[in-house]
Amino acid sequence: MLENFLLGLNTVMDPSVFVYAVVGVIIGQLIGVLPGIGAITAISLLLPVTFHLDATTSIIMLAGIYYGSQYGGSIASILLNLPGTPSSVVTCLDGYPMAQKGQAGKALFITATSSFVGSCIGVGIVIMAAIPMSIFALKFGAPEYASLVFLGLLAATMIATGSQIRSLAMVALGIFFGLIGSDISSGAYRFVLIPEMADGISLVSLAMGLFGLGEVIKNIGQKKRRAIDVKITLKDILPSRAEAKGLVGPLLRGGGSGSFFGALPGTGAAIASFMAYAIEKRVSKTPEKFGKGALAGLSGPEAANNAAAQTSFIPTLTLGVPGDAVMALMIGALILNGVIPGPNLMTNEPALFWGVIASFLIGNIILFAINLPLIRFWVMLIRIPYNKLYPIVILMISAGVYSHRNSVVDVIMTLMFGVLGYVLRRYRFEAAPVLLGFVLGPMLEENFRRTMLLYGGDFTVFLTRPICAVFTGLAALIIAFSIFSTVQKGKANRSV
Repeated sequence: MLENFLLGLNTVMDPSVFVYAVVGVIIGQLIGVLPGIGAITAISLLLPVTFHLDATTSIIMLAGIYYGSQYGGSIASILLNLPGTPSSVVTCLDGYPMAQKGQAGKALFITATSSFVGSCIGVGIVIMAAIPMSIFALKFGAPEYASLVFLGLLAATMIATGSQIRSLAMVALGIFFGLIGSDISSGAYRFVLIPEMADGISLVSLAMGLFGLGEVIKNIGQKKRRAIDVKITLKDILPSRAEAKGLVGPLLRGGGSGSFFGALPGTGAAIASFMAYAIEKRVSKTPEKFGKGALAGLSGPEAANNAAAQTSFIPTLTLGVPGDAVMALMIGALILNGVIPGPNLMTNEPALFWGVIASFLIGNIILFAINLPLIRFWVMLIRIPYNKLYPIVILMISAGVYSHRNSVVDVIMTLMFGVLGYVLRRYRFEAAPVLLGFVLGPMLEENFRRTMLLYGGDFTVFLTRPICAVFTGLAALIIAFSIFSTVQKGKANRSV
């Protein structure tokens, strides 16, 4: 493995390749900062450029755009409550409250560090376990995905800071939004009011509306529209020794869980970040601090989504199975250059395979080196007074949403979701579970229906298949723990 990795380093450090690796991560960083654009748009636009490059250079540049966008997406989430990418939605939960308290610099430093550490964990796992993890991923069929997604939906109830019943209601609302559009099996329309809704609701519209525009509407009526006082001295940016020590566990847990979910086709960085947040909140001794600026709630998910960004290449390169639309574009770029991804890629194209893996490490070092000096610059954004900042934010939201699917209806839907986001805040409902329900609901429906068709409606399949049994058992434990904690709270309230 070491010899192969050194081959990859030699490939990526070639000046003609290295330049494109740097260009890729810088473009990805900038694209991630711009809300709603996303890696898929940038890669789609730059796909024709790969016609003039060899396969190795092309995939290294496109990969740099992908994981560079993971870094950039967290910046707008922390400073403006605008998730630049779906995986950075969770960053809003604790990153934005830190910015509101004048700790934007510290939040950005922790984010950059967590992203770098998570990426290194992901790279290490790819180097050591690409083949075993790809074999394990092949064991996942419809029953395993259905039970995993169900577990994820239950975990979503742990994300909210308030009542679990309210959180469940928000998950159900997200599932409902995810069902709008054409049925995946029959093609029949469901809850489609106008033809433009036939393709379903855009995740970008939902995220931008609930978080970004909802925050604008919330603050627009405030009489006092002044900028937040932010400290950006080195002492204020760096976490204390005790805080740094407390981040070791979230970093390792986030990097490990993110690597696992990233290697599973169809899951990806967004689900990895949500699951990491749920894990950190569950293991924390102070779960009441989550959603109010908890460092573990920022560090764990950031490590997870960047680790997942690296390991998502495992099924793409070793199996030829794309985990999401971005990975599908990666496969398209390889095929356009005459390279067929699959089990033989590692032996037929060792320089390409290990060059891409080595580029992850080089690219993340470049991103880390770029991000640290820029913290002061990014923090200056939050010093702009609200009445000058918010028109720019609304323009960015509108441009990002429209560019995603070139749809005016999506922009109108974003406005509607912005009003909904404001109403949810007004009545103390959490918006994050809505996003997870929206992402996971259609996945649960698809895999559950497929399971029932394959196994003739036999529900015992979720107990007889080993991986399913583990996920089902964990789900049962979560339900039992939730009931127990609710009963205990009730007894404590009655005794008071």
